[in-house]
Amino acid sequence: MLLLSVLLPDDRYTGPFNCTLTATFFKSDVVTGLAPPADLIVPISSQNASSNTGSAWQVPEREAVSTVKFPRNANRAVFSVSANGQGTEEFWWSNVLQSDAAAFNATVGMAPAGSPWREVQVLIDDKLAGVQWPFPVIFTGGVVPSFHRPVVGLDAFDLREHEIDISPWLPVLSDGNEHTFKIKVAGLADQGDKTSVNTTVGNFWVISGKVFLWLDEEGSVTTGRPPTVDISEPDVKLTGRMLKQNSTGANESLAFNLEVTRSISVKGEVVSKKGTMNPVWSQKLSYSNQATISEFGRNGFNNFIITGTDELSGQGSYKSTYSFPLIVDQISNMTAAGDLSLSATLFQELKLEVEGVGVYPTGLEVYNNPNRTERQGKPGDYRIAKLSTFRNGTAKFNMPADMKSSSASGTIRQVLRFSGGREGGARDVELYSRQVRATNNTVLSDEEKSADSQPRVLLSEEVN
Repeated sequence: MLLLSVLLPDDRYTGPFNCTLTATFFKSDVVTGLAPPADLIVPISSQNASSNTGSAWQVPEREAVSTVKFPRNANRAVFSVSANGQGTEEFWWSNVLQSDAAAFNATVGMAPAGSPWREVQVLIDDKLAGVQWPFPVIFTGGVVPSFHRPVVGLDAFDLREHEIDISPWLPVLSDGNEHTFKIKVAGLADQGDKTSVNTTVGNFWVISGKVFLWLDEEGSVTTGRPPTVDISEPDVKLTGRMLKQNSTGANESLAFNLEVTRSISVKGEVVSKKGTMNPVWSQKLSYSNQATISEFGRNGFNNFIITGTDELSGQGSYKSTYSFPLIVDQISNMTAAGDLSLSATLFQELKLEVEGVGVYPTGLEVYNNPNRTERQGKPGDYRIAKLSTFRNGTAKFNMPADMKSSSASGTIRQVLRFSGGREGGARDVELYSRQVRATNNTVLSDEEKSADSQPRVLLSEEVN
């Protein structure tokens, strides 16, 4: 999904949008016996296509709720959720605690609050079915504009969705009645040493979803028992909070450490044409953020990481393991005359490992090609797909008070690696890799390597 509202932020930027998208594909035979595509996809959205407007909700301005009636012969169901923070929620990972929103109001104004933790919740008939702890996408221009020239932030032009298997709910959803799906975004409220989950967040999140359904023959009816839900409340640890003041009593700096963990288990009994299945959907999630705000609210530092494991067992096999580290150290200054300067260092990484049967028959979800032959001559048969990419760099930006000109500099490096693995064998066979380095809007080096070809140097730095 390409979100033009982020790329063109206000009325000053008008005109046609001209871009070139380049994709790299692996051509292989689709083994649909292992991962057949869904028979039906049910939209969970505001469904505004008939009025020629977008169907995504903007939360919290609108409640993200949809009422749907499922076919009665489904044997598997997966919910795919899309959730992206915008406005005061674009940099949610750097927000302050709710109680500290006004800490630097005298110098820089009210700060985006609600804590730097977010949880996207999927509810079926007002019961929690699963969650997503979102990836911290830094869109083009974010933090410092020259971080993104010409190499954009991770996921910025390819917003991934998150899968939640809701097969344990099929006995409920297959009763022939209408059921409600809700998507909520939660942060944290705090009072003293106490914290609580709060589903009133800042403005705004772009939210939508869809359900992938696999069906039995017409006329069959899926039955079973309602799921057994074992979901813990988020375990929140807030430590090291310290608000320092200078000699005149002005708030000078703020620091705190926030840790959150959560586990989810949903067990079901599904009786369909395929027999009796006992699907179990489980999630284990961990979050940590070391935050410091200094220079009367002008500078910020965040050392952030989310790790998680989502797994389906008892009905096929699916496992997704992920890690989202992010370290940002940013400095901003505005002179009395109104001249603005920004500088920052950044490290961001995405690690994603998918094993088993996802919702897509090909691609990262399942990279399985028995006819493929490795360089070593061994037959291919990849059941595990791994994507690892990181970017790091420094950037500066300066703009005078009249906003008629600006100057910027920056250096960014990105490394991407895609690999496959086998059950009981090699779990990390490199299939594709690419490294790019850019400085001051110019790509200096670009190298890629594929398992089917020799390394290619697309662009190299001149050596004096």
